[in-house]
Amino acid sequence: MKIRAIGSGSKGNCYLVRGGGKLLLVDCGLSCLELTKRMKACGLDPTEIAGVFFTHDHVDHYRGLETFHKKYPSVPLYANGNTADAIAAVTGVEDGWCVFETTEPFEVGGLSVNTFSTPHDAADSVGYVFEEAEGESVLFSGTDMGVMTVAAKEALARCTCAVLESNHDSVLLQTSDRPLSLKQRIAGRCGHLSNDQAADAVREMQPSRLRMLLLAHLSQECNADYLARESMERALKEIGRTDVQLAVLTQEEPSDCYEF
Repeated sequence: MKIRAIGSGSKGNCYLVRGGGKLLLVDCGLSCLELTKRMKACGLDPTEIAGVFFTHDHVDHYRGLETFHKKYPSVPLYANGNTADAIAAVTGVEDGWCVFETTEPFEVGGLSVNTFSTPHDAADSVGYVFEEAEGESVLFSGTDMGVMTVAAKEALARCTCAVLESNHDSVLLQTSDRPLSLKQRIAGRCGHLSNDQAADAVREMQPSRLRMLLLAHLSQECNADYLARESMERALKEIGRTDVQLAVLTQEEPSDCYEF
C-alpha cells in the first residue's frame, strides 16, 4: 500500500491511499483547483480517484467537494448518514453518496474498509482502517479527535501504518492568545489530540505491527514540527520501536509517497 498527504492542517485536509488496485481520497478539504494542482505536481491524475471518504463535516475536510463533484460526478462519496446529510446541507451535493453504518465493514475494490466513531464536535465523526487481503493496513484515526478511544487504540495496535493527529503542544496552546473558550474546546474530549496524547497512545498500545507513523493536523500557531516529532520519538524509544518510520505532515505542500 502507499499513502501521501496532499495537505494536512486546519486550512485543509486531503490524503491519498493506494491499495487493492484503487486510489482513494480521504477528505476533500482543499479547493478542487489546489487539490488538482498538488496531485499533478506529484504525477497523479484526479481522474484516478475511485472514491472520496469523509471523516466528518467540518469545512477543512470538505471544502473542495462541490467543485470536485461537478468535475468528477461519477466518483462515489463515502460517509455515514449524519455526515453525508450535514455536508450535503452546506454544499448542495445530494447525489453520489455511498452511505455506510459506522462499525459495519464494507469492501471497495480490493480493500476492506472498517470504521469507528471518534470524539469530535461534528455531526458523526469517524476514523477509517483500510486493509488489503495480504494484511497491510492503514489507520486514519480521524485527524480530529479529542481523545483516543478504545476503538481507536485497538485499530492503532493492529495497523502497519497510522495517520495520527498530533495537533498541539499543551503549553503553547494554554499560553497562546486564543480565547479561553477555544482553548477549552481544543483541549477537551471533543477537540484535538495533543502531542503528549498521541505519544501516550503509542506507549500504551505498543503496536507491534506498526512500521510507519505519520503525524497529522499540526496547529500552525500552537505546535511545531520538532515538538511533535520529539514527543513521538521519545515514546517510540521507550517501547523499543526506533525502527518505525516517523514523519510529520504539513499544510502547505504534499508529503513524500510512503509505501508499506
